[in-house]
Amino acid sequence: MKVCVSATAPGLDAHVDSRFGRCQYFTFVDLDTMESESVENPGITASGGAGIQAAQVIANKGVAVVLTGNVGPNAYTTLQAAGIKIITGVSGTVSKVVEAYKNGTVGTPVAGPTVASHFGTGGQAQIPGQGMGMGRGMGMGRGRGRGMGGRGMGMGMPSSEPYPSDPSPRPAVSKEQELDALKEQSNVLKE
Repeated sequence: MKVCVSATAPGLDAHVDSRFGRCQYFTFVDLDTMESESVENPGITASGGAGIQAAQVIANKGVAVVLTGNVGPNAYTTLQAAGIKIITGVSGTVSKVVEAYKNGTVGTPVAGPTVASHFGTGGQAQIPGQGMGMGRGMGMGRGRGRGMGGRGMGMGMPSSEPYPSDPSPRPAVSKEQELDALKEQSNVLKE
């Protein structure tokens, strides 16, 4: 059986990327032989549809399970349509996550997306009047908003409400997992 882990770099020693659709790399691991292959995510720079592109890459590789930090609605729908199980809330190195999965100590498949659209771009939610594009907020939108009638397309303010179509509760995340995810996001922002 083959699994895919969203990763920040190639190889088994890389850390799990908390994003799926906009992760840096996908590491594919055959659980029987532990042979691995890392592929750069072709959708990382896509202006839209990154989750769909990423899910299609995964499906074309014959993957049965995806292990990642979070999954958005487009990727979730595409992976589900391909019959691929999605396990979120994982952190640490790719090799440790794969071993934990083999041992049955990594979560259960999710029943819905765990983040809103555009999570990997910083636009966790596009809330009218609170985006940061083109002077519609704090000026950090880098011009992506282009004055879209008060809907900045840059870094929207996160919503205090859970993703509306998520029928399941969020998986419990330990403080260590949360810190790992925050450190990883910090590294990505530094790059």
